[in-house]
Amino acid sequence: PPVRNAIREAARKEKIPEAKAEARALKYADEIASNLSIATIRFLEILLTWVWNKIYNGVRVHGLDRVKEEAGKGAVVYVPCHRSHIDYLLLSYVLYKNGLSVPHIAAGINLNMPIVGGILRRGGAFFMRRSFRNNKLYAAVFNEYMHSIFTRGYPMEYFVEGGRSRTGRTLPPRAGMLLMTVRSFLRDHNKPIIFVPVYIGYEKVMEARTYLGELKGKKKEKENVFGLIRSVRNLRNTFGQVSLNFGEPFRLGDLLDRVHPQWREEPFDPESRPAWLPGAVESLADEIAVRINNATALNPVNMIATALHATPRQAMDERLLKEQLETQINLLRALPYSPDMSFPDTEPATWVDYCADMGVVHRQSQKLGDIILMDDLNAILTTYYRNNVLHTLALPAMIACLFENNAAVSRERAVWLVSATYPYVRSELFMRWPDEEVDPVIESWIDVLVDQGLLIAEGDQLYRPATGSRESVRLSYLAQVIIPTLERYYIAIAILRKHGSGTLTASRLEELSTLMAERMSILYGLNAPEFFDKMLFRNFIAKLRKKELLSVNEDGQLAYSERIEEVMDAARFVLDPAVRQSILTITTQAETD
Repeated sequence: PPVRNAIREAARKEKIPEAKAEARALKYADEIASNLSIATIRFLEILLTWVWNKIYNGVRVHGLDRVKEEAGKGAVVYVPCHRSHIDYLLLSYVLYKNGLSVPHIAAGINLNMPIVGGILRRGGAFFMRRSFRNNKLYAAVFNEYMHSIFTRGYPMEYFVEGGRSRTGRTLPPRAGMLLMTVRSFLRDHNKPIIFVPVYIGYEKVMEARTYLGELKGKKKEKENVFGLIRSVRNLRNTFGQVSLNFGEPFRLGDLLDRVHPQWREEPFDPESRPAWLPGAVESLADEIAVRINNATALNPVNMIATALHATPRQAMDERLLKEQLETQINLLRALPYSPDMSFPDTEPATWVDYCADMGVVHRQSQKLGDIILMDDLNAILTTYYRNNVLHTLALPAMIACLFENNAAVSRERAVWLVSATYPYVRSELFMRWPDEEVDPVIESWIDVLVDQGLLIAEGDQLYRPATGSRESVRLSYLAQVIIPTLERYYIAIAILRKHGSGTLTASRLEELSTLMAERMSILYGLNAPEFFDKMLFRNFIAKLRKKELLSVNEDGQLAYSERIEEVMDAARFVLDPAVRQSILTITTQAETD
């Protein structure tokens, strides 16, 4: 009925015969539908086995048993992070090799190219246009196609981020496919829909150089498989290992029970627009992103990237680097970010040589001890891998920040300061603890930092180790993991306060913040293009509005409440005075210009 109604509507609106509108609907269906072929899948298995052996040192898989337990109990929806064109090939390959059904995979229409599109379609891909807007007939056909897959219990795969992440961070999920999934389930919930988050972690992403160019302002390349082939041809080094971690599955019905317990009793048809639905989709999107990050895979590359990017020139004495790697991994082993995360099979002492062989770092001999450093290109490229795991160390790093400019902080104040800043960091990094539940986690991290000698506890007071001690240096490096994030927040608020309440629109604040951050990056040599990524500022501004620190007045401009000073106070306490002064100076100079 939904498609039939859309055909009638199209015929009436365009004043054409229904038969002509129906023919168009059939054409849309042919354009969309996959055509799974066992012969093609077996061919791809042989081909991809050769490819993986050629370019990777191994594929590590974690958490597959829990997927096998859920398979057959409903329609499984795999929702992986999106880092590379390799993602969907790798996931289907691993599922098929382990006796699970190959999913129907949502792919952009740009991949429906001659020859390649046919192979992908027979491998399980179904194709979708970038926008359904102003084409209700296409939308109806696509929705009905998805509904038929769910009601028949077939597995599906789609990327909630929309496109591939250019920064290495998990991107804010887009609502489109999730909304269609929820609406389908509300129409017919006889078969459960089971979401399976999937984290895919690379030691080297094939498209990394392309991403770098785009972050620096180069026009985004059209996504296609030929671009991936060019990446393979141009990069001669090994791509290391790749990890495929399956997160904790969850049922859509259980989430809807929490969000809107009455949903089962309420009537629903394809035209329904219940007021609670957008909030449910938002909750679903957040749940998926958080569970993807819960399944993070640590590896030597992202651990070394995290350590070296804590230094101004991405260079460190080899012995000190190995100590910092031990510090990072020991912290996470003492208090794992999540039970779903995975750790490297090797020990930190071997990681430097491993990354040197990969071409990620190189060693410079010096009489007082070798120095491990990155060249200019790798210094920028490796921000991608650091960002993959930034959320795992964010909380201990936020605690460490408090002691950059303060020799002592009371435990109570430390918990309050981190808790006050946490909602914004959580929103950006999709961290797992709700705002109201994070205080006990902060307390646990303080205990771990004390146990490992990075903080000293005397009564209710916390002290940093003696200045110049190894523990003090390690604590300072840990703090640098999150400081660029806090600096970005300070930039946005400094600009807002400079202009005054009720003078800037959200888009203008985003634009000015991006320009200021880019200027600061150039002036201070920050090797991180995502430092001035406008999406991060947009997210921060949206979170300030959600927390009601910002509101929009009748003229569409941002007004801020007195509570904005809480964020400023936290920034003053954490950020180095010289950094704060630099930000204020750059803001003032730019305003004068």
